[in-house]
Amino acid sequence: MLVAFALTVLARRYALARQLIDAPGERRSHAVATPRGGGIAIVAVVLPAMLWLGTRGGGGQSICLLGAMGLALVAGIGWIDDHRPLSPWVRLAVHLVAAMLLAGGVAASGQPIWWSIVVCLLALGLVNVWNFMDGIDGLASTQLVLVALGFLLLGLRDEGALLACIVVAATLGFLPLNAPKARIFLGDVGSGALGYLAACLIAFAPAPEVGVTALWLLPLSPFLIDAALTLLSRIIRGERWWTPHVQHMYQRCVQAGHAHVVVTSGYAVWAVLSILLAISMAGAPQPVMIGAFATWYLFGVTIWLIFRVRHARRTRLS
Repeated sequence: MLVAFALTVLARRYALARQLIDAPGERRSHAVATPRGGGIAIVAVVLPAMLWLGTRGGGGQSICLLGAMGLALVAGIGWIDDHRPLSPWVRLAVHLVAAMLLAGGVAASGQPIWWSIVVCLLALGLVNVWNFMDGIDGLASTQLVLVALGFLLLGLRDEGALLACIVVAATLGFLPLNAPKARIFLGDVGSGALGYLAACLIAFAPAPEVGVTALWLLPLSPFLIDAALTLLSRIIRGERWWTPHVQHMYQRCVQAGHAHVVVTSGYAVWAVLSILLAISMAGAPQPVMIGAFATWYLFGVTIWLIFRVRHARRTRLS
C-alpha cells in the first residue's frame, strides 16, 4: 500500500510534466483539469507480485504467470493510449489476447474447458466495463477493493487469497489521491488493469459451477448492470457506442447535482449488499443460488430503469 501510494505521487508528477491531463468537457463528469495515468502505480505493485506467486509452485501457478502476461498487455496498451489515443479496435484486439492468456492459465491449472471460456469472456468484458465506469472520483478503485474483499469472503484460497490482499493493498495506496477529491485519475492504464484483475480473481474461484459462478457475479452487479444496460440502450438508439459519453447512471447522478463522493458511496453500498447476499447464499442448493442471482440482477435492472425514466422526465421538464 505504501509503495503504491509513493508510485502514485510519482505518476502524478510525471503526468503533470508530460501534460497527460483530462480537461473538463461535455463528455466528462469532472469540472477541474486532472492528470491521468495513476493506475500505473497499482500495476507496478501487483504485476511483480503475480510473477512471484507464479513461481511458488501452487495450483494457481499458471493462472498467475499467464495472468501477469495478460495484465502487462492490458496495462501496456492503456499506457500507450493515455499518451497517444489509439483505435478502440486495436485496444480490443489486445484485450482479447490478454483474456485468452488468462483462459489458458485456467485450463492449464486443470479447470474445465467451459470455465476457461467463461473466464475469457469475463476478462474481455470486465476490462472494458471498468474502463466505461471509470468516470468519477474514486468509483472504479473503490469497487475493485470491495469486489476483491467479497471474493475473499466467498472462499478465495492460496494464491488467489494472497493476490486479492495485494490488489486491495495496492488499490488502497492509490485511493487517497483519487478520492474523495481526485488529484489524479486511473487513466486507461489503470481502469483496464483493474477490470482484468477482477477477472484474475474470479479465475481462482474454488468450485467453478453454475450456481457458484452466479454468486461470484453478485459483487460485480453495480458495474455490470449499469455498463450493460447503458451499452444496450446506446446500441438500440444507433449511437456510436464505443465513443466517450455521459449516459451511465453514475454520470446521470452527477448531472442531477449529486457530489461524486455521494454517488461513489451509493455504488459502494450496492456492492456491499451484493456481497452480503452472496455470502448468505453460499452453500445453498444450486437452484437457490441461481434464483438469488436472477432476483438480485432483476432488482438492479428495475432500479436502473426507474432512475432512467425519472431522469429523462426531469430533463424534459427543465
